[in-house]
Amino acid sequence: MDAIKIAETSEVVFGPLQDVLPERAGREAAAFVTQPGAASDVTAKLLSGAGNIRTLVHVIADREEAKELESVGRIYDALADFNLGRHDTLVGVGGGAATDVAGFVAATWLRGVESVLVPTTLLAAVDAAIGGKTGINRRGKNLVGAFWLPTRVCIDLDLLAQLPESLLREGAAETLKAGLLADPAIVTEYERSGLGADLHVVVPRAVAVKADVVNEDLTEQGRRAILNFGHTIGHAVEVLAPMAHGHAVGVGMVAAAVLSHARYGFDHRWLTALIFELGLPVAASGVSLRAALDLVQRDKKRTSDGVRMVLLRSVGDPVVESVTTEELEIAMRAVGLS
Repeated sequence: MDAIKIAETSEVVFGPLQDVLPERAGREAAAFVTQPGAASDVTAKLLSGAGNIRTLVHVIADREEAKELESVGRIYDALADFNLGRHDTLVGVGGGAATDVAGFVAATWLRGVESVLVPTTLLAAVDAAIGGKTGINRRGKNLVGAFWLPTRVCIDLDLLAQLPESLLREGAAETLKAGLLADPAIVTEYERSGLGADLHVVVPRAVAVKADVVNEDLTEQGRRAILNFGHTIGHAVEVLAPMAHGHAVGVGMVAAAVLSHARYGFDHRWLTALIFELGLPVAASGVSLRAALDLVQRDKKRTSDGVRMVLLRSVGDPVVESVTTEELEIAMRAVGLS
């Protein structure tokens, strides 16, 4: 399978995880930021392909705990002790939190060093690791971040196919999102096969959707904003429920579909049923509507015109529009916030 290029400086490659480091003159060391469990096992295998350079392995926590400033500070300290230089490489191995953090650290260590990302979850493979958007959490989701393209993203589809059902379900939300935005074939595969969807089909297609959008708008000044479908309310639910990212995006897509129906007649019941059939939540009871509104109105996606939200006129036809507080409340109540 051919590599997918992003902005000429970044590539996504598919295949067994061998020799993930691209050729680079002057590289003397590589630091691996990884997570416990499967990601740590993958890292151990990658070390054997690193050659004769110096290597460091730094293990971070799972999920959002890894994206706190204290965790990032410990990585900086480890890199300082290791003396990672400007011609060296930082490799992020793991789920979306690991690739977010590794990308952010690479963007800010010595004002920017090369990064390589090896996603080991479906969610990271189709979304978090693709496109150079990095972030850590501070009084909100991903409010601190930078755009920093990895030189290479390495995706082992056979490895992803072995994931437990819980991780396939969480990743299905972001994969389905890509299909809803720009590739109906992904949606059809999920309608036909549910969580048994062929990852050799849906993952490259989802990556291609994101790559196409990012190539047009690297720093989210325009079209890239469509990738936030399901995230405006989803991020608030993720923080307040609390709920895994993919699950929260499922709830957020249902909320966005409700407003899409109100403005454009989009079939929100069909999408809600599909998300439910994938085993993803379609509501978040017990979450404070007022607290969610506060988070949304502090979100980085707001503008002087108000909160921007991605809506669907139809599958493959997204639009980014400002929504009122009243509309946000309608969408939140539709997914159980009160």
